[in-house]
Amino acid sequence: MRSAQVSKPNGNLEIIEKDIPEPGARQVRIKVQACGICHSDSITKEGRLPGIEYPRVPGHEITGLIDTMGKDVIGWKNGQRVGVGWHGGHCGRCESCRRGDFITCSYAQIPGISYDGGYADYVIAPTEALASIPNELSATEAAPMMCAGITTYNALRNSGAREGDVVAILGVGGLGHLGIQFAAKMGFNTVAIGRGKNEEEELVKKMGARKYINNRSQDVVQELTKLGGAKVILATVPSGKAMSSVLGGLSVNGKLIVIGASDEMIEVAPNLMLLGRRSIMGWPSGTSIDSQDTLSFSVLSGVRSMNETFPLERAADAYEHMMSGRAQFRVVLTTGQ
Repeated sequence: MRSAQVSKPNGNLEIIEKDIPEPGARQVRIKVQACGICHSDSITKEGRLPGIEYPRVPGHEITGLIDTMGKDVIGWKNGQRVGVGWHGGHCGRCESCRRGDFITCSYAQIPGISYDGGYADYVIAPTEALASIPNELSATEAAPMMCAGITTYNALRNSGAREGDVVAILGVGGLGHLGIQFAAKMGFNTVAIGRGKNEEEELVKKMGARKYINNRSQDVVQELTKLGGAKVILATVPSGKAMSSVLGGLSVNGKLIVIGASDEMIEVAPNLMLLGRRSIMGWPSGTSIDSQDTLSFSVLSGVRSMNETFPLERAADAYEHMMSGRAQFRVVLTTGQ
């Protein structure tokens, strides 16, 4: 089998050949058909978390077919279409797991970080990480939904916003273009906040946004205030400064929900939070059944990721294309299987 692996932190993505692995108990082997490239893959590429064992194969937006099952696998079958996302397994023993909050497991497993991920022809995954893929979605369409899709969908459906509420999506990129579509299909008064590219306003309105705010030429806070303030601002951009700048556009009881990963600080005036009962929260992806819900909603509503595809052997080019910002939305590796 082929894998695109990193041999050390900040090492190159190299295509290597190795033996096809065998699944253990309560594990399956997946013949990978597609794997999305997520900005979080840089955790492995750059060695940004302690304890990552190298060499390591990145990738946690995985779709494919169950190829072989280990012992004690119940409820799945060979040939079944499945996906694996950020939630790649949990311990079942920590306090979060005992309360059913598996995504915050103290010993969470993440494909491509904790074990080899989907930049490969085959991957091994535990059964608790599997989501069933509807027939209406291709492997390439489903792959970005396993992280980018579930994160935006799950954050919005758990935001507390109701139909008709103003929901603003900060950023029109890989996460943002999905957030706009999901918010519109959920019945929110959807506002897109972007950087003002010429074609961007027309594009986001096709996605379902009712209003576009150009944050280069318009005052975002002022424009949101004209609408009565945003009940939710979904922050998809990896910029603490950008998040800080829009907080004044929240309505009373409004929330900034952070899903764009950034090490930058968010700066906030305490009185802004205090006087309007405003809040800031994060939302970390979701479990395998949340992924399945995301895929089902995508089929029913017509939400689709806009993807650029690369073959597995060009994994290094695809990763650099995504990290450079040249990719308009999502990048997906395909194996040809």
